[in-house]
Amino acid sequence: MKNKGTTANILSIMTIVAFLALVRPVQAQDTSASKQDNAADLAQELSNPIADLITIPIQMNYDSNIGLQDDGWKLQTNIQPVVPFHVNDSWNLITRTILPVIYQEDIFPGSGSDFGLGDLNMSLFFSPKEPTAGGLIWGAGPVLLFPTATETLLGGEKWGAGPTIVALTMRGPWTAGMLANHIWSYAGDSERLDISNTFMQPFAAYTTPSAWTYSVQSETTYNWETENWSVPINVAVAKLVRWGKLPVSLQAGVGYWLESPDSGSEGFRFRFQANFVLPK
Repeated sequence: MKNKGTTANILSIMTIVAFLALVRPVQAQDTSASKQDNAADLAQELSNPIADLITIPIQMNYDSNIGLQDDGWKLQTNIQPVVPFHVNDSWNLITRTILPVIYQEDIFPGSGSDFGLGDLNMSLFFSPKEPTAGGLIWGAGPVLLFPTATETLLGGEKWGAGPTIVALTMRGPWTAGMLANHIWSYAGDSERLDISNTFMQPFAAYTTPSAWTYSVQSETTYNWETENWSVPINVAVAKLVRWGKLPVSLQAGVGYWLESPDSGSEGFRFRFQANFVLPK
């Protein structure tokens, strides 16, 4: 049971808080609205692949029905740091790196399980700091592929490179655009299949004033060596929260494979992501 002194202190604090709320309601509302606006702006910026933000997205993808017998599955966690560099007063260099950590089972008959790193992918976008007069935000540069896979079935054992480009526009709460690249292999294990892959990622997102973001996108790949398409459609919802002072965007999504090779994934896929925004 609380003693009288504690009760009196609590009542005193409550009285002071109530008084301040009555005397300064407008300022309190403005502060809350300002924080909400800032959160919504940051949430929308996270839909921009070349935003001037240091972020570390950690993305987990689960795919199943892999292989000719459809009895394989894969859990892939992508560590995807994005780091901008200021080249001069007019240009930024945005580095986007993807390092996969993969666990998979039975993707080929009798292959068993594999765990380790996949091949590292790095994109370098030179991007103007200001949008064009029409509101277009864009960036272009090279994309590089490094054979960092720790197991034979986790990578292509090839070095690769090619061009990459991204273009988008932000209109009110909407963000829409496309990221694309093409990678050719130029060195590596001569017994492994050459790489010639075109990647296209159209995306659209809507951000609410309360910092919820609803998005739809695809991660389409065309393999020119095997003449196969891989076409998933992904929908997701994300909420910007704060862990202490650190902004974090938490996302959950589901996708469906519209097209895939005979040995690829089929049916539904699932995605979870935490995107950490670091101070510059």
